Formats: sequence, structure tokens, C-alpha cells
Amino acid sequence: MSISSQELMSRIAALGDAERARRSAQYFKTGPGEYAEGDRFLGLELRDAHALVKELWRDTSLAVCEELLKGDFHEFRTVALDIMVRRFQKGDEVEREAIVRMYLANTARVNNWDLVDMSAHKILGAWLENMDRSLLYSLARSELLWERRIAIISTFHYTDRRDFVDALAIAELLLGDRHDLIHKATGWVLREVGKKDEATLCRFLDLHATKMPRTALRYSLEKFQPERRKYYMALR
Repeated sequence: MSISSQELMSRIAALGDAERARRSAQYFKTGPGEYAEGDRFLGLELRDAHALVKELWRDTSLAVCEELLKGDFHEFRTVALDIMVRRFQKGDEVEREAIVRMYLANTARVNNWDLVDMSAHKILGAWLENMDRSLLYSLARSELLWERRIAIISTFHYTDRRDFVDALAIAELLLGDRHDLIHKATGWVLREVGKKDEATLCRFLDLHATKMPRTALRYSLEKFQPERRKYYMALR
């Protein structure tokens, strides 16, 4: 039996904790001028959110997911995206396309790094695996921070399969980005490239290390041996 958005929101809210909500609001930078300014939290444990999704995802329509994406609380969006990922992974091509369209229509609501990181590669990255991926490059050039992060995080789907072309190209596009969240995401993706093929990462760094943001460079080097890490950090 399908669940309504109000029923699901009530179930989510019942799992909240005021003190955890306060800490989450600080951790996820919701203050004036911060990247998630104005976002609100209920204070769910992530494991509780996942357990709720495991129970209810089959009974939750995409229309309800979209209502949750547009809801007032961060955890509504967490649950919605978790359900969308599960439905995408289990759905047929028609449902998968509907999920991708809804995801792209609501990128402004995928509005924190945790939301992007739990969904971008599993939905958009997976959808584009055997398609033209130019959309990722358009997102990488977006004025919206979250779309730029979606672009680079989506490439995890390919790096897992030793396909590094888009990860490296989008990382290069983002080298001049001013936001720390993009520096971290880019460095993270490059680190994963290096875990699969260190020589490929070294070739990228030989070309770009001198102009990479230090955070991105540091993240990319985390799996290197100390001497090699020291060498590349000295370039910056």
C-alpha cells in the first residue's frame, strides 16, 4: 500500500532528536553566509533514515519523493534521495529515466555535500554510462555549487570501472573553482583514480599540480607513498 508524503514526513520527524539537529546544523554549515544557509534539521541518525527507507521504499511513489525533496528539512531530502537510488537500481528503463528527470529538475534541492555524494554517481552517473556524457560538462560549468559537485561525483561510477576519461576532464575543468567543497570532491575523485591506476593520476598531476588548489592536491595524494606525496605537494 502506498504511503502519502504526510505519513512519511511524520515517520521521519518521529525519529528526530533536537540536540542532534542542533549539532547537524552546525556541522553542515547552515549559518548566515555559509553554503547551506537556512537549511533545517530534524536530527535523525543516518542508520535510522536508512532503516526507514529499507522498510518503505517500495511503497513510496516518485511523486512523494519529489514532495520530500521540496520539504523543509534536510532529512526529508536524505530519505527521498535514498528511495530514488533504490528505485533506480531496481527499476526498468522507464522508471530510471523518470528518476533522472526528477533528479535534474531538483538539483537545487540536492543542496549539501552529503546529498550529492549519496546520489549523483548512483543515479546520474549510472544513467549516463552508455550515453553521451556532455551533460556532466554542462553541470561542471554551472553557477550552482551543487550542480558542479554532482558533475564530478557522478564520475565515480566510471572510475570504479577503470574509465577515467570524464573524471580527469571534469577535474581539469574544476581546477579554477573557488569553493572548498569542489576542491575536496575533485581531490577525492582523483584519489580514486590513483587507487585504480597510480600512473594515470601521476600523469595528471605532472600537468596540473602546480595550479591545483592545495586541498584538491592534498586529497588526491592521500594514498601515495610519503616521498611521492611530498614531491607533489612541494610543487604547489
